[in-house]
Amino acid sequence: MWNYFWIGLGSALGGMARYGFSGWVAARAGASFPLGTLLVNISGSFLIGLISTGSSPEGRFWLSPSTRDFLMLGICGGYTTFSSFSLQTLNLLRDGQWYYAFLNAFGSLAGCLLAVWLGHLLAMGMDQYWKGH
Repeated sequence: MWNYFWIGLGSALGGMARYGFSGWVAARAGASFPLGTLLVNISGSFLIGLISTGSSPEGRFWLSPSTRDFLMLGICGGYTTFSSFSLQTLNLLRDGQWYYAFLNAFGSLAGCLLAVWLGHLLAMGMDQYWKGH
């Protein structure tokens, strides 16, 4: 039962971080393109790749299953915004902004896959570094 509490708390914290960060980006970059959502999804993908690899049984950082769930399912799950991405892309298509819709869809897919891979590589590199010291 405590796992539900910790995942819920992590989701709330992740959601607040998403709201703050995407709003901060939108205030600076404008609202014509959902850059805040794109950057949230990419940074969240990086973070989950880093946590997943860094805390795996082969990784450097041991985390309890409940801590891993708090970070990955709670914080990362609450932080990333696939439903917002989907709605914003649909709205761009509906408004005839095909270029922005494609840019958002391709940028999200490519950026998030690249970010999760980079997070994974960083965690592996950190592990190798600490094993040598």
